[in-house]
Amino acid sequence: MAAMGTLSRVVRLSSCIGRSRRLIFNSTQRRGIASCIDPAHGLSDEQKEFQKMAFDFAAHEMSPHMAEWDEKEIFPVETMRKAAQLGFGGIYVQPEVGGSGLSRLDTSVIFEALSTGCVSTTAYISIHNMCNWMIDTFGNTEQREKFCPELCTMDKFASYCLTEPGSGSDAASLLTTAKLEGDHYILNGSKAFISGGGDTDVYIVMCRTGRKGPKGISCVVVEKDTPGLSFGKKEKKVGWNSQPTRAVILEDCHVPVTNRLGQEGQGFNIAMRGLNGGRINIASCSLGAAHACVQLARDHLLVRKQFGETLSNNQFLQFKLAEMATKLVVSRLLLREAALALQESRSDAVSLCSMAKLFVTDECFNICNQALQMHGGYGYLKDYAVQQFVRDIRVHQILEGTNEVMRMIIARSLLSESG
Repeated sequence: MAAMGTLSRVVRLSSCIGRSRRLIFNSTQRRGIASCIDPAHGLSDEQKEFQKMAFDFAAHEMSPHMAEWDEKEIFPVETMRKAAQLGFGGIYVQPEVGGSGLSRLDTSVIFEALSTGCVSTTAYISIHNMCNWMIDTFGNTEQREKFCPELCTMDKFASYCLTEPGSGSDAASLLTTAKLEGDHYILNGSKAFISGGGDTDVYIVMCRTGRKGPKGISCVVVEKDTPGLSFGKKEKKVGWNSQPTRAVILEDCHVPVTNRLGQEGQGFNIAMRGLNGGRINIASCSLGAAHACVQLARDHLLVRKQFGETLSNNQFLQFKLAEMATKLVVSRLLLREAALALQESRSDAVSLCSMAKLFVTDECFNICNQALQMHGGYGYLKDYAVQQFVRDIRVHQILEGTNEVMRMIIARSLLSESG
C-alpha cells in the first residue's frame, strides 16, 4: 500500500535521528496533552505514527524559529524541504510521481500537528500541496512527470493564482485573459494576494480563454522564468509573515498550450475542486493553532497568581477554559468528518467542507483570542507565542473562500434540496 510505504519511510527516518517507536507513541503524555483534547483519539496506529512525527517536527524544526520567521519575514525554504523528506510535500499526491498517497483525513491530521509549530509556514505547505494535487489530478502523464516529483521534494515550490484585484469572492468574474496564438497562450492580467509570489517556481493560473462566466475559464501552469511574468511589491501583513505575498503580473506572457491542465473551460471546476480540499487544509491549520493555545492558556492559568492564588482557581476562567476545550474537540470532529466526506466523494462533501471551514476557522480564532485574553498584558507581547497564533489564523476566515461565502454555499445546498 502507498500509504503504508510512506509510513514505513517516516518511521525509518525517525530511527535515523535517534527517536524510537515508543517515543512516538508516548509523546502525547510527555507533551502534557489532557486526554479529553488528545488529537490522537479515533486514529489508527499508522495515523498516530505520522501524527506524532508531524508533532515532533513542529516542536523541533518549526516552533523554535516561529517568532524569528515572523519578525524577519523569513521564507524557511530549507525547513520545508526537511518536511518534504518526511513526505509532507505531496501528502495526497500519488506515489508514482513522488507523493505519499495519503487520504484527506491523514492530511488534516498532519497539518493540524505541524501548525502547532508555525501556522504561517504550515499554511503555505498546505497551499503547495493543493497545487501539487491539482497537477497530479488534472494533468496528463507528461505534466505530472514534469512537475510533481520536484514539487513533492520541494526542490520547487508552487503558488495558487485565482484572486484578482477586482474579483475576490466573485471568482468567476476574473479578467485575466489567455489568447491562443499558435501553440502558445498569451496571458494578460494580474493576480492579487498570491502566497509565495515571486519566491516560488510554479504558478497555477486561472485565466479566461472563452466567454464570460465560469465556463470560459481555463487553468494553465506558468513557470517562474516565463517571459512576461513579473511580481508586485512584497505585501506587509498582520500575520502569515513566514511566507511572502505579492501580486503576480502577466504582460504578454507566453505559455505553451502543453501547460494547460485539463480542457479549455474546465479551469473554474479545477479551481473549486482544489479549494474544497484547501478549505479542509486551512481549517486544519486553525485547529492546530487552537490546540496549542488551549495548552498555553492552561499552563498560564496554573502558574500565574493574582489575589493570592493561581488563576486556575478562578471559576470564571475554569469555565472559559472548558468552553475552549469543548469547541476545540467539536471543531476537530466536524473537520475530520468533512475530510472523510471529501475523500469518499460523497454528495455532502462540498457542504461539509464549507461548514468545517466556517465553523472551525471562526471558533478556533475565538479560542486563540480568548487564550490571549487569559494571558492579560503578557499575551500582547511578542515574547509570548499566543499573539502570533492569533495574528496568523485571523486570515483563515477570509481566504480559501470567505466565511460569508461558506454560508452562501451551505444555504444554497439546504434550499436546493428542500423540495
